[in-house]
Amino acid sequence: MSFIDEMKKKHASIEDAIFHHPFVRGIGDGSLPVDNFKFYMKQDYVYLIDYTHIFSIAVTRTPDLDIKGKFAELLDVTLNTEMALHRSYAEEFGITNEEMEATEPAPTTRAYVNYLLRVAYEGSLAEILASLLPCQLGYAEIGKDLARQGKPKKQPLYGKWIDTYSSEEFCALAYWLKDLCDELAEDSGKKELKRMDTHYLMAARYEYMFWEMSYRLEKWPI
Repeated sequence: MSFIDEMKKKHASIEDAIFHHPFVRGIGDGSLPVDNFKFYMKQDYVYLIDYTHIFSIAVTRTPDLDIKGKFAELLDVTLNTEMALHRSYAEEFGITNEEMEATEPAPTTRAYVNYLLRVAYEGSLAEILASLLPCQLGYAEIGKDLARQGKPKKQPLYGKWIDTYSSEEFCALAYWLKDLCDELAEDSGKKELKRMDTHYLMAARYEYMFWEMSYRLEKWPI
């Protein structure tokens, strides 16, 4: 069993909680209130800005030109596909670009991106990948799961979200990251593997918290 498959099995309860979270289920059946989805879009937009920084850092962690090129592709997809999706959604929901850019990160958003950035600046490429996969691979698997169930007729805009994350392009990049992480894990020592395990677990927890934050419309308490 590969490293990521072991992580998925070891932390399956978190993945199961995410797949069955009312926010995720609400996207799938169209029952999620639009205000919650708008909150999520704005928070995910500011999250993605820092997420792109991590891909930029990952490029510097390897001398392999093919791997550098793939990270450049991931950066391009994130900047020009995912973020374009958010801006497109914003227009359809009546949210201006100025509002998106002015979004203040909620507590969970801030904590999550700060954790990922710390791993990126301090960790190896293998550690960076382990911290990214709960998001990258998680979205691909959620997208495919919801697509299998059929897009919601109640809310066509949620169907566009499902199309994006179940697309062949997005899924191919997610599974490339998984394969690369598994390959690097084979050459990692016990200490590095333990750090990778920790980063995967923490990022998976934050993924769940991000959905929960959006469902509860989290705000700073003071």
